Amino acid sequence: MKTTHKKSNKKVQTSAAAMLNLLILFSASEKTAAQTSAGIVGIDHVGINVPDLNKAIPFFSDVLGFTPVTQLGPIPLDADWKKLNHIDPNTGAVTIKMINAGNGASIEVFEYAENKGSKTHPNTDDIGASHIAFYVKDINASVQYLKNKGVKILGEPFTMPSGDTAGETWVYFETPWGSKMELVSYPNGKGYEKNKPAKILWSPKDTFKSYDDKQNSKTLSESEIRSLVELHLTIWNEKEAAKRDGLMKKAYADNIEMVDSHFTAVGHKEINGFVEGLQKKSVNSKFTHIKAVDVNHNTARLYWQHGTAEKPDAVTGMDLFVFENGKVSRLYVFVDSKK
Repeated sequence: MKTTHKKSNKKVQTSAAAMLNLLILFSASEKTAAQTSAGIVGIDHVGINVPDLNKAIPFFSDVLGFTPVTQLGPIPLDADWKKLNHIDPNTGAVTIKMINAGNGASIEVFEYAENKGSKTHPNTDDIGASHIAFYVKDINASVQYLKNKGVKILGEPFTMPSGDTAGETWVYFETPWGSKMELVSYPNGKGYEKNKPAKILWSPKDTFKSYDDKQNSKTLSESEIRSLVELHLTIWNEKEAAKRDGLMKKAYADNIEMVDSHFTAVGHKEINGFVEGLQKKSVNSKFTHIKAVDVNHNTARLYWQHGTAEKPDAVTGMDLFVFENGKVSRLYVFVDSKK
């Protein structure tokens, strides 16, 4: 049952090397911090085997609307490779197509010629059984569309009534070759989000906009970005927590990540707490500009100083901003070494 599986995520940990690249190249929007010490930044693709590419690819492209992009093969496989990867020694060459599946990981589709492996799909409770889930805006409309295309729907859409996934609606369907896949939708978010967790699960609906949304969205101008940076300074100088929180909602994304050389703060609550602690340590200090804000597309950098009226540059540094959907989504803080 789907309800027995809990999806989890790891808090993003940003390496010093990644931050250095961001500073030097000033292209933070194209860089992501490593999630683990292995240097993993995200899922690039998922791979599945199919019995016949000539039947599978039209399903992905004509039914699901995906776009095949690259192809490799047929590639003959030597005996050592087959042994290492547990492939029957009599199986033939492999052909691979990589498919763009919209906003998210790509799908890598394999076909083995003269395949001597098992022709039976794993049962749902078998070790190694898996499925791919696709986010949709209107799950009922998507189900009806698939039914009209002759796709087998496994039951009816079910909405989770409670728990961490409350508000999520899902249903499984079957491909023409028997693989199980899923449609999922939660336009109003999931139950766990109401508790304002430090980390929100990634979702295509939040990270990327659809083509239509992009057409109707407004790209921030340089003046608008500079205004948000000025608001950022106001936030860090505001003494009242309630006012500071209200300003954060205007300038910062809900799941903003602030990365310092010593820690990572996620969300308004954590950043608010850090600012409050800083102000208690430096009651009469404030942040001011060192020079004008630099803007480069959806990124900006602010050189600042922090101190009292008598010594305004007691501490100096630079903030690097990444803007998404009209707000600051990531903030990288660089504090200069003391002289």
